Amino acid sequence: MNIHVIGAGLAGCEAVWQLISRQVPVILHEMRPLKHSSAHKTDLFGELVCSNSLRANNIENAVGLLKEEMRLLDSLIISMADKYQVPAGGALAVDREGFAKAITCAIKNHPLVTLVEEEVSTLNFPPEDYVIISTGPLTSEALSAAIKDLVHTDYFHFFDAAAPILEADTLNYDKVYKASRYNKGEAAYLNCPFTESEYKHFWQELCNAEVAHVEDFEKGMVFEGCMPIEEMAKRGEDTMRFGPLKPVGLVDPRTGSEAYAVAQLRQDDGAGTLYNIVGFQTHLKWPEQKRVFGLIPGLEKAEFVRYGVMHKNSYINSPMLLNKYFALKSNPHIFFAGQVTGVEGYVESAASGLMVGINVARVVQEKELIAFPEVTAHGALAKYISNPQVKDLQPMNVNFGIIPPLEQHKRMKKKEKNAALAQRGLDALKELLNTL
Repeated sequence: MNIHVIGAGLAGCEAVWQLISRQVPVILHEMRPLKHSSAHKTDLFGELVCSNSLRANNIENAVGLLKEEMRLLDSLIISMADKYQVPAGGALAVDREGFAKAITCAIKNHPLVTLVEEEVSTLNFPPEDYVIISTGPLTSEALSAAIKDLVHTDYFHFFDAAAPILEADTLNYDKVYKASRYNKGEAAYLNCPFTESEYKHFWQELCNAEVAHVEDFEKGMVFEGCMPIEEMAKRGEDTMRFGPLKPVGLVDPRTGSEAYAVAQLRQDDGAGTLYNIVGFQTHLKWPEQKRVFGLIPGLEKAEFVRYGVMHKNSYINSPMLLNKYFALKSNPHIFFAGQVTGVEGYVESAASGLMVGINVARVVQEKELIAFPEVTAHGALAKYISNPQVKDLQPMNVNFGIIPPLEQHKRMKKKEKNAALAQRGLDALKELLNTL
């Protein structure tokens, strides 16, 4: 009997880590460097293809709670994110290259990992083997076809987008300034302030800019959390000003006042030589990105090291197909992990791989499977993707709305309620760990 993990992204690497941490040997299948997806740029494991941010780090935010639970569960992904953290205010953002290199080293050099560099095109593994499919939303065409044959249903799919990355030393620091919103915490973001006339001109040019053709995009199959900035702009003149360009709490130290709108740049590497434009996922043509984003104050001569891109993400109908352990109902030897299950986001993908890795290890060691308590962020995600009452599965970031409410919460303020939900979840997870 062998354990196969297909895909060395965040979910796959986390699953592998949980298995080898329990002394279970793993065969890891990864098609890179022989074949690349449309979004990957390197051969590294755990490559972040979109933002370098793993989002909020405090437990009053559901993704912060998920991270804290993962720390308790010895997550490789979160431990490396903590180690390679770059300034990002209250968020956990990473030096993407250092982060991916460290994950690659931890997995690739482990004596219990056998790496097979190949594209998996069929799922004809021996029936006694266990298989974890963690190929992510960019699953190759051949394996996608094999999965369709396996589950007897079409994939769902939506479109995802990534923001451009700029060279820090090409920014105009006569206009760009560093500050945190409401002066809270370390001033981790660079801010590009717009006057009203600058903003309106930028908005008009963005709305009229030429986009790259993406098959089926016009049908509106796009995840709201990664809405392209040009699509957001078309929803109204002020939509961006109430979204990623909101100026509230950002006082320009040179004027002593808030600008009409502010575009923010977040550090993308440990050395501080690269910055990405926060919230500027896009599928504009590359020359248009340089032209239109060059209208942002301070970016007039900015050099792009990566333009924004858009790609198709696929996921299965998990509530129909999977149980709460992420195992295929029709074949308990096959598990799915990561965004292919319908969880959305880096952290959520890694968390699903963590749960799968733990439970596959327990299966082969003839131990009882772990059902994570629904009051934990892990348990809430597992329930969401396996709940047969979910008829129209949409990609889901972890949020407090999918966690059972407190018995008494109506008089609590939001932050107080979230803190109580988080503490309840952490207590439940610690209690579970004490029984193992």
